[in-house]
Amino acid sequence: MLLAGALSLAAALTGCGSDTGPTRSGASGAAQSLALADRTELRTGGTVRWGVAELPATFNAFAPEAGPVTDQVAAAVLPALFTLDERGRPQLNTDYLRSAEITTREPRQTVVYTLHPEATWSDGRAIGAEDFIAQWRALGGGEGSHPAARNAGYDRVENVTAGPGEHQVQVTFAKPYADWKSLFTPLYPKAVTEDAAVFGTGSREALPATAGPFALGKADREAGTLALVRDDTWWGDPALLDELVLTVVPDAERGAALEAGSLDVLEIDPDDADRVTEADDGAYSVHRAYAPAYTQLALNGRSGPLKDERVRWAVARAIDREALAAAVHEPAGLPVRSLGSHLRTLDQIGYEDNSEALGTFGTKIAGSLLDDAGWEGGPGSEGEDGAAAEQDEQNAAADPAAGPPSALVSGPLPAAQPAARQQAALLRQAAGAQRELAEADADADADGAEDAEKQAVQLEEEAARTEAAADDLADRSAGAVRTDQNGTALSLRFVVPDGEAGARQRQIADRITAMLAATGVRAVITEVPAHTFFTDHISTGDFDLALYSWPASGYPATDAAPLFAKPYQEPDGGLTVQQNYTRIGTDHIDQLLAQAAGELDEEEHHRLLNEADARLWATAGSIPLFQRPQLVAVDPALAGVGAFGLATPRYQDIGYRA
Repeated sequence: MLLAGALSLAAALTGCGSDTGPTRSGASGAAQSLALADRTELRTGGTVRWGVAELPATFNAFAPEAGPVTDQVAAAVLPALFTLDERGRPQLNTDYLRSAEITTREPRQTVVYTLHPEATWSDGRAIGAEDFIAQWRALGGGEGSHPAARNAGYDRVENVTAGPGEHQVQVTFAKPYADWKSLFTPLYPKAVTEDAAVFGTGSREALPATAGPFALGKADREAGTLALVRDDTWWGDPALLDELVLTVVPDAERGAALEAGSLDVLEIDPDDADRVTEADDGAYSVHRAYAPAYTQLALNGRSGPLKDERVRWAVARAIDREALAAAVHEPAGLPVRSLGSHLRTLDQIGYEDNSEALGTFGTKIAGSLLDDAGWEGGPGSEGEDGAAAEQDEQNAAADPAAGPPSALVSGPLPAAQPAARQQAALLRQAAGAQRELAEADADADADGAEDAEKQAVQLEEEAARTEAAADDLADRSAGAVRTDQNGTALSLRFVVPDGEAGARQRQIADRITAMLAATGVRAVITEVPAHTFFTDHISTGDFDLALYSWPASGYPATDAAPLFAKPYQEPDGGLTVQQNYTRIGTDHIDQLLAQAAGELDEEEHHRLLNEADARLWATAGSIPLFQRPQLVAVDPALAGVGAFGLATPRYQDIGYRA
């Protein structure tokens, strides 16, 4: 059995690179959705109130505390030498560059940038070589460099000089770098990058100069607003808007903000999108696309059952990724597409579905792998016939329907389900109700606080006992959980964030636990505080299974390397994992990504990335599931804005229709 499983993986690996058929392409039909209009059809003036999750903790995109809103502000106020189009392809930004090209490849790769002759900082100084030099020295990792959250590529630069001609900058690389277009975006004025204090703390509240269609305006952290104002010193197409006000709106308050009409652009969830559509009052249009981020199932291979690759393969093959994608994409009004790559997203240039390297989905093959790994029992082990096993597989993949995220199965139950499974579902629903009562009692007024607290404790204990009974019944309905030769159950701890922040993760986790149960694997969902989910659990390895997302990148060879790097032991015994929280990696994958990063031939670069991706599937450390939906409510009077997908927004072209 083991040999057959290993051979099937090897065969998939050797064959994955040659298939270029339509089923492997990334054409989705939902790359982006924008309210389009020519600039000439839009009027000058007006303010756009744009909802964000938080205000930026810094304006330095390279600082450890930088987040998505930092990047959003940087794109509006700082030079971006290359932007991304809807397919994630780098595009020369002619607002700042006349040209940028590799002039020599041997003995050293050399790139010459020709700057726009009118490009100047807001303080009147021309953008020039000194800004490039200061940024390279700050991020290059050598003497005088500053602590930074990301500096990939700058360490490959050997030298930066002015020239050879007017308005030109020459960058010489110590070793070839395919992702050279990622460098110097955003570009900061030398006043930021040549001074460690300004680079660190000084850029948290202000920047000494900017160079974009917008400039930094007033920030009111108490009110949760940051204004970006039109910069009249900008030499390109002027910003149509007078002001773009980033406004903090917590997720739980977004529906109310829409009802109040207090925002003009706001990313929303499917429930709020449905309410906008049903209202049909013309207040908002909803734009739908795949977000530039994907959700994966992470399998911690450092310890426990998942240390055995056969168990990881079994878990991965037991999961119906298409069913999970349907559970997310259908409510969002998007085409249902699971994601077949760790390195690229749907519609992205070079995307190929390499999931065949792992093998096909099915509880039968998953069960065979678990048998090989020494885990006995499971569904069908006590005389269950093939038809019943097949029905269980279909039930496991089925949509559990709408309902409380804590319920494994909710809504109408299929008639084919065994009675024990129905009872388990009802018990879970009862446990959820008991917990709601416990919370209600805990919130009782002071007059009955002591009695309410006792009642809440009792109800919580009852809920725990009811849930334990549900687990037992669910195990029995699936033919019992598999055990090893010592009688230890095959049980995995599935960590998810609690509260509203983790509601949708728990819904997906519930579906995955049902799929795993069909093959005899018990996944126990454990809720942890949302604010410590990553710091105390994911980054420390305190999980067996977890769901979290990574952003898409136009430069996957560079940006994916730390996500999948093979962990290594430090002299003091500690383990360095970079951002590879699954703790599973290989020297070969590291080598392939490194080769891709240094390969200047585009075709060979793509081939190396796809080979690395196939190897990532075969290790079964992380399983890409789907791209997240990007649903954006927009004032219909606005144009140039919506669900951008992979593309870089062009903020100066956002405006109101005349």
